[in-house]
Amino acid sequence: MSDSIIELLDELPSDNLTVKTLNALDFVVPGEWENVVGFDKTIEVITGETDADRIMDIRNKAIELYNDADNGYQGAIWYYNLVDNVDGALAAAAMAEIVSEKIPFLSFLGNLTPKADTTQSVDLCLKIVAELIAYSKLNGLPILNPGEFVTNLTEEYSGPSLMRMAALVCLDGLIPLGPDFLQKVQETLDGEGESAFADNAVFGAISDTIPGDDKFGFISETFGAVQGWIDNLVGSVGLTPESIFDKIGGFIDFSDDALDVVAAFLDKTTNYFQHTGTQSVARKLIQRAAEEA
Repeated sequence: MSDSIIELLDELPSDNLTVKTLNALDFVVPGEWENVVGFDKTIEVITGETDADRIMDIRNKAIELYNDADNGYQGAIWYYNLVDNVDGALAAAAMAEIVSEKIPFLSFLGNLTPKADTTQSVDLCLKIVAELIAYSKLNGLPILNPGEFVTNLTEEYSGPSLMRMAALVCLDGLIPLGPDFLQKVQETLDGEGESAFADNAVFGAISDTIPGDDKFGFISETFGAVQGWIDNLVGSVGLTPESIFDKIGGFIDFSDDALDVVAAFLDKTTNYFQHTGTQSVARKLIQRAAEEA
């Protein structure tokens, strides 16, 4: 990895559009996420330590653990970065077509290809699979099967990890695809099958890590397994595209009848997977370092 875990934590923004969006989504998983930035500050918050020498010991142990690639921390970071880096490139095209129709000064972007429902559905599925793989690496596990992953998602996810999954439901499900997004994704999987993933850059990057010969089958099984968890989250909070927009509409200037624009705009301008993924890795890493230092 080109960046150390110290640099990754120290360079996380304290306030940008990603942070504003995640703060606005606090109502989905209340109190779960705090935007802690800076490595030493993260040590203090996670461990409660205030002694400078003890913090330095934990810091040094964390660097040692992170630099050992066998531990999986670097691998998890790679997956969290990959999803947002590729997604941003796809979103540029999506935003271009939609926004050019509604905001005249961006009309020059109109020749780019928009993100269709099929592409959005594929991206959603691949983000879930990438999360499964990253979680496995972060916890030193073999690649989990979808059922095991959902158990861990239900019983263990908290903090930045739970915030990331809540944001996934809101920003990659409800806002771009509407209230019946689970059905739309399933229809894409059933109707288009493996061909829908053929030219997807994320799929190309992670396919070798997806277990088994039937990559599409694993993706479909993973999406099928998490549907219950997602449906429960949506129902328990009463999530709708409109309720999400009510929270984020205060800092983006789009009308509430332009949710397609909102979805593309946020897709392009936020990196919530990378941001919270870095925090998830740091949390696990520092907890272990504190035990071993």
